[in-house]
Parts: sequence; C-alpha cells; structure tokens
Amino acid sequence: MKSFDDFLKDHPNVKPVQTKKQEPTKPTKNEKSYEDLEEFDKIKSKVLKYVLYKKRTEQEVRQKFSNYNNENKIDENLLDEVIQNLKENGYISDTTYIERAVNEFIAIKTLSIKEMYNKLYAKGIKANIIDTYFENNKERLEKYEIECSKKIILKKSSQMEKDQIENFLYKKGYTKESIKTAFEELA
Repeated sequence: MKSFDDFLKDHPNVKPVQTKKQEPTKPTKNEKSYEDLEEFDKIKSKVLKYVLYKKRTEQEVRQKFSNYNNENKIDENLLDEVIQNLKENGYISDTTYIERAVNEFIAIKTLSIKEMYNKLYAKGIKANIIDTYFENNKERLEKYEIECSKKIILKKSSQMEKDQIENFLYKKGYTKESIKTAFEELA
C-alpha cells in the first residue's frame, strides 16, 4: 500500500487539506474580495434607489454618483460596473428613457421635434440614440408637431398676425412644412 506522500507525488493536482489556520489569500484579478462585493452592493443599492424613484439616463446617474460625496468618492471603475449591471438588468436604458420622455412630452406639452431633441440631448443621451428613435417614429412625431402647431396658431391668432405666429413657431424649432400644413388644415 502506498503512503500518502507517494499518492501526492502520483497526483500533483491534489493538494492536502491543511488543518492549521490559513492566512487569507488575496483575490486574483478576476476574483473580488468580500469587501469589494459589499461595496459594490452598497453602491448598487444607492443607484437603484435613485433610478427607481424616477427613470434616469446613464449620464444623470454618472453625474450624480461621480460627485456623490467628496469625502467618500465612489471609484469610477466600481460605478462603471454598477451602471453596466443595472443596464444589463434593464434598470437603466437610454432608449426606454427616450420612449417614456417622448410619450410624456406628447401627452402634456406642445413641443417641436427640435425642442424634444434638445431636451433629451441635455439629459446626456447620445445623439445617435436620439436620431435612431426619431427616425423610427418619424411619422408619429411629424403628426404630433403639426397638431402642436395648430394649437399654438389657435392660441396666438387673437394676439398676433400670421407672419408673427410663423416666426414664433420657427423660433421654437417647428419645421416650415409643419407650420404650412397646420395653417392649411386650419383654413
């Protein structure tokens, strides 16, 4: 019968279990320590509360938490990981944010497409994401802009002349086509 030492020589991958108290090993690059996971979870909870209170863009989250607390500044890499995790789980989505914001604009306000674009861009959403959404919903947004033009024309017609109303609408970002169509439909 072989001794335990002979067995270990024959099987180099097998390591004996140590009964002495071992020193804690440092995590490798791909492993996280308990403290790192605890910090990740703590920051994720704070960001999640912020996002669940009101839908936020990725940029809004970055601005809020990169300057979160000057004494306990959040590590940028950790914040990136938290944001990526929340994006993967659907809590942060600029595309969903655009969709909700546009629906809110349509329900409540009279904005031109340009004004909507500028409001979304000011929230830190990338132009290409906004452009894609607007291109995919072009017909709906153009109809909305014409309806808003008509509302403004009706509201302003008692106070202003036609050319003044046109200039007012141009300044607000309405297209010539929308303004022309609105005047034609109201005639």
